[in-house]
Amino acid sequence: MKTLMASVAASAFVLATSTAYAGGPVVVEEEAEVVAEKPASSIGILPLLLIPILLCVALCGGDDEDPQGGKD
Repeated sequence: MKTLMASVAASAFVLATSTAYAGGPVVVEEEAEVVAEKPASSIGILPLLLIPILLCVALCGGDDEDPQGGKD
């Protein structure tokens, strides 16, 4: 029984170590990054969001009513 367990353990060890080295070493090659330039006419999203907000502040705000309802 001991010889059977020893041979099973040895074969499992051999299989585990052989699969650990399968594929060889990993070679990492550095790639140069290519960055595309933005066109000069790109204005972005922020000004497009600010225009409606400013319009709403100008047109919706400015209540002149007395909030307490009293007479002066």
